[in-house]
Amino acid sequence: MLVGEPDVLGELSDNIKIGWELMLILVVHRVSENRRVVIMAATRRLQKELADIRTSGMKSFRDIQVDESNILTWQGLIVPDNPPYNKGAFRIEINFPAEYPFKPPKINFKTKIYHPNIDEKGQVCLPIISAENWKPATKTDQVIQALVALVNDPEPEHPLRADLAEEYLKDRKKFVKNAEEFTKKHSEKRPSD
Repeated sequence: MLVGEPDVLGELSDNIKIGWELMLILVVHRVSENRRVVIMAATRRLQKELADIRTSGMKSFRDIQVDESNILTWQGLIVPDNPPYNKGAFRIEINFPAEYPFKPPKINFKTKIYHPNIDEKGQVCLPIISAENWKPATKTDQVIQALVALVNDPEPEHPLRADLAEEYLKDRKKFVKNAEEFTKKHSEKRPSD
């Protein structure tokens, strides 16, 4: 380059750099706008589902608590019908992803439970909310009904706690006695009607 000639390549390089920066800003803005739209769609659907559950008179899921500033997290009591779990109630937390209903919620038991399909951390093996089985048309009340059915009737063939599954299969009477004692000790009080 000769003295006094403009640095065309330098200016071109600077312009390309500025162009890339602007494009990156636009992409980030579009992603955040899309995320905001997805969250708003999830919020609208969850508000409707929550209202439907509250007005349905569902007896097996009660005391529903939702922070109105964060509708993506619900808590409530599972109230099973069958022994040995019908001696108490079990607090659960449902965490909905921002991409709900396109991604399934996660359920965690906050109350300890003696159950082959629920581990010591409260994680539950529930096929309806597994990634491979999830369908966006599935509603929260269907998930809760599936959860209550699982609590009422354990599935020892798909355990998270092999020791309890084995006890359930080999000595049902002992399992029921242990689960009943555990339920009386750790569960929450059942709501009165």
